Amino acid sequence: MDAHGTGLTARRILAFWLPLAATWLMMAAEGPFLTALMARLAEPKFNLAAFGVAFSLAMMVEAPIIMMLSAATALARDRRSFAALRSFVYRLNAAITVAMLVLLSPPVFRPLAEQLIGLPANVAGLANLGLAILLPWPAAIGFRRFYQGVMIRQGLTRRVAYGTVVRLSSMALTGGLLYALTDLPGIAVGAAALSTGVVLEAAATRVMAAPAVRRLLSGPEGEPLAQATIAAFYWPLALTSLLTLGVQPLVTVFLGRSRNGLESLAVLPVLHALVFIFRSPGLALQEVVIALIGEGGERAGALRRFATGLGAALTAALAVLALTPLAGVWLERVAGLPPELAALAVLPLRILCLMPGLEVLLSWQRALLLVERRTALITWGTAVEIGGIVAVLAAGILAAGLVGITAAAIAILAARLAANAFLASRL
Repeated sequence: MDAHGTGLTARRILAFWLPLAATWLMMAAEGPFLTALMARLAEPKFNLAAFGVAFSLAMMVEAPIIMMLSAATALARDRRSFAALRSFVYRLNAAITVAMLVLLSPPVFRPLAEQLIGLPANVAGLANLGLAILLPWPAAIGFRRFYQGVMIRQGLTRRVAYGTVVRLSSMALTGGLLYALTDLPGIAVGAAALSTGVVLEAAATRVMAAPAVRRLLSGPEGEPLAQATIAAFYWPLALTSLLTLGVQPLVTVFLGRSRNGLESLAVLPVLHALVFIFRSPGLALQEVVIALIGEGGERAGALRRFATGLGAALTAALAVLALTPLAGVWLERVAGLPPELAALAVLPLRILCLMPGLEVLLSWQRALLLVERRTALITWGTAVEIGGIVAVLAAGILAAGLVGITAAAIAILAARLAANAFLASRL
């Protein structure tokens, strides 16, 4: 039975979700792999801190395009809608690449890194190098997320996972070779590996999407889909991503001026990468719900039960790691942090134990709103979350004098709870 049939069992949901979850899990493996490489090269504290800053800035530039996966899954139904969306995403890719170039320029980057974030000059220089190597990354992400959405719409979720295999293997090969054969600084190794993997994944995704594209182009013409209609649907989603990912540079500003600031900046990408492993399967739920819930939402009950079990399992798994000696094993032996940085990371990791379950809940809430095309509420929920992060960070760092990374963990958890509560009140 196809993805839009009448019956929806837990087995069918699992079969649809697994390739997408595997995709997110493989992407989640990138962070621990890259930070472990950098932690084992010269001057790990400086390079990890610079990578955290460069990566957060690149994510901010990427933000407007990242929701194209959900948009393509929801809207790419026929020839006209596909062509209109493709035109939209190509223009948006060009715009974010120009924005990345502006951000890289010394008159913009130097005041941002050294004065606003408060980085030492040597760390700012490393961050600028990393961001330059990541120049093709945002547009490549937009390109492949568009074609991934086209494939998901047609039930080809395994091909999405195959593309991520290309990304992860090429990233690992590039990083391993640069680590073993060159004397490049750690941030150059990490950024080059990340860019190479994403560009090759985008190319592979386009090749694998060719049958789905041909099916759309040879199928029904469909109703016209104006660029203004796409924009009205998409810009609240883009603003949501911009707020979500744009908060990362804001967090780095607070951390750079906090107690144990440089150490907190070095620990941040390691913690983010670890927690993301457990959050990532929940992110895959959003497209699953959009594709399977049905026109009238008649399959919501089965999907809700699946989401509840998934959230509980992911939260329990992270808690087992964070609340036992496994935390030290991971942070020191796997992530490669020096003992003093590993010790600094344990408490924030424990604070973030609930994030996987809250991620599943957020994906469920956003999927329902996307199906109903109430995308503005998604933006408002994100605004609640960002406001919470800023308020709690300011209180924790400026008023209470907490260690930066601990204040950040408290802020992230409290703000997500507030966002989930806001969306729940609207659903």
